[in-house]
Amino acid sequence: MTTTTKSKIKRKSLFSILLSSAIAVTLLVAAPAQQSHAAGNPDANFSPATLQFLKTNTGLDGEQWDNIMKLVNKPEQDSLDWTKFYGYCEKLPDKRGYTMGIFGATTGGANDPNPDGPTLFKKYDEVSGASNPSIQGGLARIGVHGTMKGSILEITDSGSVFCGKINALQNNSKWRDAIWSTFYDVYIKYSVQQARQRGFSSALTIGSFVDTALNQGSTGDSGSLEGVLSRSGTSNDEKTFMTNFYAKRTLIVDTNDYNQPPNGKNRVKQWSTLLKNGETDLKNADAAIIQVTNWEMK
Repeated sequence: MTTTTKSKIKRKSLFSILLSSAIAVTLLVAAPAQQSHAAGNPDANFSPATLQFLKTNTGLDGEQWDNIMKLVNKPEQDSLDWTKFYGYCEKLPDKRGYTMGIFGATTGGANDPNPDGPTLFKKYDEVSGASNPSIQGGLARIGVHGTMKGSILEITDSGSVFCGKINALQNNSKWRDAIWSTFYDVYIKYSVQQARQRGFSSALTIGSFVDTALNQGSTGDSGSLEGVLSRSGTSNDEKTFMTNFYAKRTLIVDTNDYNQPPNGKNRVKQWSTLLKNGETDLKNADAAIIQVTNWEMK
């Protein structure tokens, strides 16, 4: 299981800037529609199997996970419409390879020696029915090519070919299952364990830990979730502990290429503001989510 530190910075290309502007206008016009959708049936954003798996293993329901993903996707993609990014793919400019999907799995490189992309491709082969799943099997099912160089997956196709194939998986149910399974194994499971061993179970705390893990790594150096937790004190009071946690994360979230300043501080502020406002269960929180995500990506 890959849990070592993985930076998740988003440096905007011209396309991203133009796309963000279009999304910003759309959000301003369609905010009420977003609220209506979220209030309608957030369970519809998950397959029945994924929804039941998340309920069983995290104690959180579809509405809570839908809100967590909105909070995660804002600093990752500058959008609350997270379900549109299952087929997301982009070549990163900072020697971390390609990034894909709703949690930004990477193929790895000099600045990301322990990527989670290989795990995702192996899982895709597994959920697709392979008796002996492998990374190469997953790649072959998608129709792309690459070789493992140590722990790093070196894609040998052109960027347009590779990302085109990943884009085409947007509505592929097996790909979605593989993404959630990998997301859980690499980031969610550890985050839930860390919350529960401290006696915490709120959606806000679990979501905060998941966001930190996928952004900065689950375990490893001082910047990982493990590292931030180690400096957050030992209070048994959830609000006191999480206030300390947010303060410690804020000190480093815009360093080490985790985020492009000041996006990281705004990323943490989303969660800390919800805590201050008592929105810890992330239920009936549509207006609160829109309010805390109303900041401009740099």
